[in-house]
Order: sequence, then structure tokens, then C-alpha cells
Amino acid sequence: MHLDANLPQAHAQLGWVLVFRHQHDDAIAEFERAFSLNPNFIDHRFAHVVAYAGEPARAIKVLHANMRLDPFQPPIGLGYMGHAYYLLKRYAEAVATLREYAARAPELQIAHLWRAAAHAQSGQLAEASAEAAEVLRINPSFTIEKWKCQDVYKLSRDGEHIFDGLRKAGLPED
Repeated sequence: MHLDANLPQAHAQLGWVLVFRHQHDDAIAEFERAFSLNPNFIDHRFAHVVAYAGEPARAIKVLHANMRLDPFQPPIGLGYMGHAYYLLKRYAEAVATLREYAARAPELQIAHLWRAAAHAQSGQLAEASAEAAEVLRINPSFTIEKWKCQDVYKLSRDGEHIFDGLRKAGLPED
């Protein structure tokens, strides 16, 4: 089966796969190709890919542009924005955004995971511990070591920044 080369969704999906293969520049290029094919095409994952590629400020701009095109955002857009704020060390904004994300998607581990890290980095250790407890309620076998398989950051310091926040929140290493 072959997909139409002019189908934006196909390029976006390829971009999503490429970021998990640590091919950040190629991933961005595929998403940009999708948007060039249809300037009104929205894929919230692009912001996450850009953040993974070490450009969290650009990720926030992308998400704001998405909001202008589609005011009925799915909760994951809030998650990606909170993650980008976290990477920029704008923890108060990360916490506020991730609070809304967790309220809209309370059973998603990632909402509580990023929020735990943001609270921890802001010195709000009681709140970080509460979020860590939510992560472990949702996924009792969670460990930072297992989560590292999700580490597709282009810049190793970004991955370490997340893992540091998770450690400070009290999540188990192994």
C-alpha cells in the first residue's frame, strides 16, 4: 500500500516516527512538509517534536498558532505547552498549564509526571510528592530508568533536566 505523497497526515506521521528514531531534523522537515501542503493543517505533535529537538520556545509559538487555528484544543496541547515551559525553566507557567492538562486528562500518567517535575524544580516538594503519588497510582511499576526509554531529546541536558525533576519529586530510580 502506498500513501499519497501530498497527504499532510502521512508526512506528519512520518515526522512523529522519525523523532523517536532520534532523527530530529528529518522529523521537523516532515512536519514542515505537511504544513506546506496544507497551511491549515494542525498536528499538536509538531510542538512536542520541536521541543524534543531543543527548541521549546518555538514549540510554544507553534502551540499558540494552533490555538488560533483551532480554539477547541485537545488536552495534549496543554501537556506539550507545559513540557515546553518546563524545558525553558519557566516552572510557574509549566505548573499552571499542566494543572489544566491534568484536570482535563486525570488518568494520563504524563500529565502528573511533568507536573511532578515542575513542582519539584520550583521547590514545591509537597505538591511534587502528591503528583509522584498519582504517577505511581496510575502506573505502580513506574521507574525513572524505565521512563528513560522515552528519552528522545536531541540535547542530553534536556533529558537530564526532566530526570532531575522526577528524582526531586521522589519517583523511584529503578
